[in-house]
Amino acid sequence: MDLARALKEYVAYLAVERGSAANTVEAYGRDLARYTTYLAQQGITQPAQVTRADVEKYLQALSSIELASSSIERAISAIKGFHRFMVAEHLCTSHPALDIPLPKKPDRLPDVISLEQAAALLDQPFLQTAASQRDRTILEVLYGCGLRVSELCGLDLQQVLLADEVLRVYGKGSKERIVPIMGTAAQTLHEYLELWRGGLVHPNASHASASAVFLNARGGRISRQSVHSIVEKYGRVAGLTGLHPHTLRHSFATHMLQGGADLRVVQELLGHSDISTTQLYTHVDRTHVRMVYMGAHPRAHS
Repeated sequence: MDLARALKEYVAYLAVERGSAANTVEAYGRDLARYTTYLAQQGITQPAQVTRADVEKYLQALSSIELASSSIERAISAIKGFHRFMVAEHLCTSHPALDIPLPKKPDRLPDVISLEQAAALLDQPFLQTAASQRDRTILEVLYGCGLRVSELCGLDLQQVLLADEVLRVYGKGSKERIVPIMGTAAQTLHEYLELWRGGLVHPNASHASASAVFLNARGGRISRQSVHSIVEKYGRVAGLTGLHPHTLRHSFATHMLQGGADLRVVQELLGHSDISTTQLYTHVDRTHVRMVYMGAHPRAHS
């Protein structure tokens, strides 16, 4: 089996046997298509032909086009997984990428908005139309529950359990978690479902779309791109230029920690498999505490 065929088998393995998220499968497939194309240009078409030197030359080529370290890290992870799969399937005996290190991640804190900015975003006036009330609900749920955009777009009616004040959310790798929804977010979602969602339903919509919580103007499931545009639009009105949906997720986590939530609880709410990912938000929280201290303590400035 050549590399091109092995790649197709690996992508199918990720989607079916590993149950990887669709976005992950697509990104890995794209990264590995570029990798196998490069190898083919070097005359390498069989799994057993690939050496560590070949992998290193490819990664040097990626670095030369100034890809972000996160993109290179994902490419390395994809290559490692691909070669591990080929060894397991007995397509070759060696793993040329086994001990290639991942690039060091830069220490970059996530973007967050303040409590005042969150209030300005969510308390702005919304039109009494189905589309505007849908937009308002999207903002409330993103900030109130800390969902990823893909999780929000994939939310179905049967996953909304307002009587129990929870959402059943399917995150990365189709892992299910229970997320509380209370207060303004719960009230807004209830009003949207009872009063406004029906105005977006289209009689010719597919069965899959009919079960979606958030619908577009044609009655289909709303897309990630549309949610990005909605968040940016209302952010701009509130004076928050370039607001991103993930910023609302970051802000949810940071404001929870500022309010005294336990780190493990926030990890569970966000659906992080590794606590170290959640710990990044403690750095943001410490930055907030320092700013408050500097502004409030009479002897904070020498």
